[in-house]
Amino acid sequence: MWILLDNYDSFTYILLHYLQQTGNECVVYRNDELSVTELAALNPERIIISPGPETPLQAGITMDVIEHFHKTTPILGVCLGHQALGMYFGGKLVHTPYPMHGKTSEVTHNDHPLYNNIPSPCTVMRYHSLAIDEIENTGLIPLAHTVDDNTLMALAHETYPCVGIQYHPESIGTNDGQQLINNWAKMY
Repeated sequence: MWILLDNYDSFTYILLHYLQQTGNECVVYRNDELSVTELAALNPERIIISPGPETPLQAGITMDVIEHFHKTTPILGVCLGHQALGMYFGGKLVHTPYPMHGKTSEVTHNDHPLYNNIPSPCTVMRYHSLAIDEIENTGLIPLAHTVDDNTLMALAHETYPCVGIQYHPESIGTNDGQQLINNWAKMY
């Protein structure tokens, strides 16, 4: 069973639908609905950390979930979840030059398995005003950046099964969102 940790985001159940399209059972829990101990007792195969309106440090058990599971359980962070992974491993959370709420961007990516069968550049939908920066010497690998301002849009850890994407794969404005989710389902 996969666990989708809901950070009180309006896109959570659309993201759930995308995750279910992979053929895997996925259950949603809010970030204050259970403890990390209770979550561990569920023995999740994978954890997805949803977007949300706050910062990672204000997102319930989000940072504690990363602390507990990052070495053993594949984690996908989306938007706020991406920011949480970046912060946990030592990246810097910064304000973007201007809010990117409901804005599309062209993104270039490398040949990481997360992007199999996805063109580069690709169009993605963004809903954020914070981003991860300065990931040098953190163990994080940059996977994708925006074409126009080089904002980090995806990352992975070089050792642990952790991947973050800043944009929203579940948005209709992201052309290859389901493919990205399918690719993540095949990793690790």
